[in-house]
Amino acid sequence: MKCSLTFILLFLVSAALVAGKPFDGVITYKISYPDSKFSEAQLNMFPKVMTVSVKGSKARTEMNVGGGTTVEILDYVAKTKVALINMMGQKFAIKQTKQEIEKENAEQPKGIINVTNDTKNIAGYNCKKAIVTSDEDGVKTTFEVWFTEEIGGKDANFDNPLYKDINGVMMEFIIKTPQITMKLIATGVEKKSVPAKDFEIPADYTLTTQEELKSKFGGGQ
Repeated sequence: MKCSLTFILLFLVSAALVAGKPFDGVITYKISYPDSKFSEAQLNMFPKVMTVSVKGSKARTEMNVGGGTTVEILDYVAKTKVALINMMGQKFAIKQTKQEIEKENAEQPKGIINVTNDTKNIAGYNCKKAIVTSDEDGVKTTFEVWFTEEIGGKDANFDNPLYKDINGVMMEFIIKTPQITMKLIATGVEKKSVPAKDFEIPADYTLTTQEELKSKFGGGQ
């Protein structure tokens, strides 16, 4: 169960990343779990903070999950991503090509975006409200998103079919899965230089695939 949730958090939360308009720095998000059916002890294992480091056309998302660390590095020019997983003392890297991401997106529900006239300030940035509607097997679900056009552009969400047409970085949004609901709100934006090495695969990480890693940690079901 823990491994499965780790993959859910890692591969869905990347929707919040940044690209497009010039920006170097770090965005910090607070994570909460509204309407959770998990116990307090279980929730204590889930991440409470997410950071997004941005340097030019690359972004790095980092969270602590159940005593381990998950990182995702996105390249908005090549439209590729790399997941770095440090779990139980073992370190793995998973690469995804543009073609693999596009194939994965094609199998997921698409989002229909309706940008409203509502606005508010989040972490010092003017944000617009969008209502996102998805239709999966005839079941419609709506999501409320606050995003800013002052950072990023449409490519900011290229790897997430639900939010890919949001024209900017999302500053407040919800991710829903059958297991859990996550709410993320940006609490701070710091403009600063980020080291280039933060967007490279460290030498002590072993290349693998999602399927191999799930199987290795008993999360194949």
